[in-house]
Amino acid sequence: MHYQDALAEEIRESAARLLAEDVGPGDITAQLIPDKKITWARVITRQAAVLCGVAWVDELYRRLDARVALHWQAADGDRLAPGQTFLELEGPARSLLTGERAALNLLQTLSATATRTRHFVDLLEGTGVRMLDTRKTLPGLRLAQKYAVTCGGGHNHRIGLYDAFLIKENHIAACGGIAATVREARNIASDLPVEVEVETFEELDLALEAGADVIMLDNFSLDDMREAVRRSARRATLEASGNVDESTLRAIAETGVDCISSGALTKDIEAIDLSMRIVEQQA
Repeated sequence: MHYQDALAEEIRESAARLLAEDVGPGDITAQLIPDKKITWARVITRQAAVLCGVAWVDELYRRLDARVALHWQAADGDRLAPGQTFLELEGPARSLLTGERAALNLLQTLSATATRTRHFVDLLEGTGVRMLDTRKTLPGLRLAQKYAVTCGGGHNHRIGLYDAFLIKENHIAACGGIAATVREARNIASDLPVEVEVETFEELDLALEAGADVIMLDNFSLDDMREAVRRSARRATLEASGNVDESTLRAIAETGVDCISSGALTKDIEAIDLSMRIVEQQA
């Protein structure tokens, strides 16, 4: 399935799961509100953030109650300032409040991913180095978080185990060496990129000789990264991985590698502080 098609299906399925998880057989607290009461509500952010999750919230409220109208004042990828209103909702008060938690949970998580990514991308400004995610995503949110990374200006590594080869130490041991492993990968799927993870210069040289498309430098020192760049002479894309954080990111980029990957974009995140408030009611 094409990525965009898969993402659209994931949006539909996740919205259904969120409602089933939170609403279950029905929102008993919402029954305290008169059935015909119409209201306006606004959603604000209490901290600076990069927005992500618009399509999920649209789908969630579409499933919950088509009478709810959503008026977005920002789009995915936009920077938000503390105190900024970025969404207004109009419709039955019961429905607005029933969908509140599920919508905010999703927005807080995906916006956190986009915000963290944008911070890392900003730190790389001017280097030309691409910031990549990994498969260290929150369970059940793989495509959603991968999308959020792109909203933050980052790039997706492979989506799963099916769209690229990533040959690691155990693959090499089981297949009989780097050359044999790369050769077998070409035989299996010649159209897919082949990446080899290396830990030494000897493994780097073998991966280059084998014709790997991408070589991941696993926990190389800065000096060793510079040497790897010199040795590779652009024969392969070089990806730095390991010991990547805010304090090391810029120095890693300045070694001359092509891209840097980090699981911190998707797993080490803190939910963005968002709030929904009713601002106007009609009888």
